[in-house]
Amino acid sequence: MQRKAYVPGAAVLLAALLAGCTGASDDGGSPADSKGGDTGTTAVAAQPGKYRTLPEACGAVDHDTLDALLPGIAQLPDAAQQDQAYEGEAALTYDTDRRDGCSWKVESATATDHLSVDFERVVSYDNTVSDDNKAEELYSTRETAADLPEPAATGSDASSSPGGGAGTPSGDAGGSGDSGDGNDSGGSGSGPTPSGSASPTETSAALQPRVLDDLADQAFLDDKLSAGSSTARQRTVTVVFRTSNVIVTIEYAEQPTASGGVPDSEEMQDRARKLADVLAGKLDG
Repeated sequence: MQRKAYVPGAAVLLAALLAGCTGASDDGGSPADSKGGDTGTTAVAAQPGKYRTLPEACGAVDHDTLDALLPGIAQLPDAAQQDQAYEGEAALTYDTDRRDGCSWKVESATATDHLSVDFERVVSYDNTVSDDNKAEELYSTRETAADLPEPAATGSDASSSPGGGAGTPSGDAGGSGDSGDGNDSGGSGSGPTPSGSASPTETSAALQPRVLDDLADQAFLDDKLSAGSSTARQRTVTVVFRTSNVIVTIEYAEQPTASGGVPDSEEMQDRARKLADVLAGKLDG
């Protein structure tokens, strides 16, 4: 007697499943995968900056440094006034981990001196741009706006300049565009220099506004002398430097009390540079 073919129910179900899988591969499809084809293509977020906090600006400059920058403090009549002068005035800020600043202004018998310090911690809100790169972009904008002069020619380049001169601008060391009307950077107040000429300090390449290669990741120094010859002229030395994602700005200004007085460029630049080195150390300390 011929037997009828019999397929168990489990075998039918297995065959159906196999047919479904075969159909998916035949159609060019693939089993569901939560990662799909994105393996290895996920963008890596840009690195955060080195610094997450900032120094307290009013406490970042010690008393000895303030004495050098602001000699009028030592001339104040009592200790309470001196203590107040040392404290400085904190800048208004809503997040001292992002920005903090302080300023001091002191009069002496010979001049009025002003100092300000500003710390800015840069944070990039673009996942494709690191904090450092954003800070570098902002710093570069500041340097471009300063409009620093081209470095003075030296050596054979200087000798090939018209007239065999030093190849430096005839304006003052601060790059303010003056024509030398009393701008003796040594502060002697000896009166105007001849038309078209400049004092020895004015032509010194070492005192021109310039990029500083030996400070932090990037830095520049600007030096400007206010216009006018009938009253004392104010000199302002600015140092801006970037270290990782922090930009530091130092502004140091002096205006003599005597009419015709001119602050010493070399002395002011030296003081501002020393302070910049101290503040750079505060960030890394």
